[in-house]
Amino acid sequence: MAGLTKTSPTPESLTVHGQTKVLEIGFSDGAQFRIPFELMRIYSPSAEVQGHGPGQEVLQTGKREVTVVDIEPVGNYAVKPTFSDGHDSGLFTWEYLYFLGDQQAALWQQYEDRLQAAGTDRDAPMPGKAGSSCGHSH
Repeated sequence: MAGLTKTSPTPESLTVHGQTKVLEIGFSDGAQFRIPFELMRIYSPSAEVQGHGPGQEVLQTGKREVTVVDIEPVGNYAVKPTFSDGHDSGLFTWEYLYFLGDQQAALWQQYEDRLQAAGTDRDAPMPGKAGSSCGHSH
């Protein structure tokens, strides 16, 4: 896996908290993160969210109440969550989960800035059918 080195922290615990809507993850370097499901969903590493290249990201809205209904391991390097809105095409590597946990404050600010630039807010419904602008089946 590109970017994953022998020195990269690996998860030692992973708990899905349905009530508080967070993924709690503890890493081998001692780092502990509580990553909100909403943050995971809006920064999903899938093509549906990230697009197929720089500048093609799809701004995600209306995800405040999203939950993780299932999470499955992918090899020894990632997990694949299924969200309550049906989104299930994002593979969250350990490195990416660490990044989300470590950079939460900056990512929330970036999201707020993108919402403001788009003239919308985080609770606005997603326009159109999810994934319809992509043209690829995932």
